[in-house]
Amino acid sequence: VDTIILNHGLELGMNKPDKRPLVLTFLIGCLLLFHSIVFAETNPTIDKNRDILKLLEVSGLLEQMDYIRDEATNSYARAISLTYPKVPDQFWDDFGKLAGKEEMKVLLDRVVAVYNKHMTHDVIKQLIKMFSTPFWVEWKQKMPAISREAGLIGSEWTQELLQSESFKKKLDNLVTKYDLEKLNSMPEAPHSKKLPKK
Repeated sequence: VDTIILNHGLELGMNKPDKRPLVLTFLIGCLLLFHSIVFAETNPTIDKNRDILKLLEVSGLLEQMDYIRDEATNSYARAISLTYPKVPDQFWDDFGKLAGKEEMKVLLDRVVAVYNKHMTHDVIKQLIKMFSTPFWVEWKQKMPAISREAGLIGSEWTQELLQSESFKKKLDNLVTKYDLEKLNSMPEAPHSKKLPKK
């Protein structure tokens, strides 16, 4: 009788589908999903990059990137003005939009990568605190204007220097000292091949 019951039980067990693999698969899936969510929220790289963006904002460097963009496009604008003296105002409005959010994101991502490479997360956090003080807030507000004025002064100084008679005279003396005219008028001698030392 025991044998019959045992066999009957085995037969019943074989006929029922085993749900354990399905339950196990479901549990593993839930654990993986939970782990990915937690990892995404606590990923140190994501947190660090977020703080780097915060640092760029509170330090005023984010605004400086706009200045870099303006400087880059202004050089093209000057070339366009020389080539096409007559340009409608709407053209310049559209021209100012050529370097938009997508292009600026490329620059921002590269700058963030540099900060991420050279600075620890703790240092970045300390810098955020430092740049959040009233002293640095004033510095951040005035920095773009200071940079623009300093840039203009640098450009004016460069033009004055290169166009000055004093600089030209010094350059002429240097050319004479090294006899560059004669050196460059001579036919170039073929270079002799040096045998490697044994």
